[in-house]
Amino acid sequence: MTSRFTEIVIDCHRPRELAEFWCAVLDYEIIDVQDHFIEISGWRPTADAIRERVNPPTLLFVRVPESKSVKNRLHIDVSPIDRGRDEEVERLLALGARHVDIGQGQQSWVVLADPEGNEFCVLRSLHA
Repeated sequence: MTSRFTEIVIDCHRPRELAEFWCAVLDYEIIDVQDHFIEISGWRPTADAIRERVNPPTLLFVRVPESKSVKNRLHIDVSPIDRGRDEEVERLLALGARHVDIGQGQQSWVVLADPEGNEFCVLRSLHA
């Protein structure tokens, strides 16, 4: 058997705050809390569940002492499923996201940053 993509790790100062933000964005829940990290997911990872099918990775927020200093080299993209893109952007801004300019120019997607400045994109809506 091969390896499976199981987690995305996000360094941050305030794991609880960032985990709660992303839980609200993705309709995930907190599945593990330790002293220096919090893990969230839309499903319960078990060895059997991972072997059965490909699942989305969990997000793991790990407390680190240093601050973010440059543009992310890896980022999350989200696509709204029950509303239009612009409506979703407004919802995310109300949750604590903010608009950022990383030199993207005029695009069909919107670039936002989470409460700790990690960039992510809101893509086209999957809403029919």
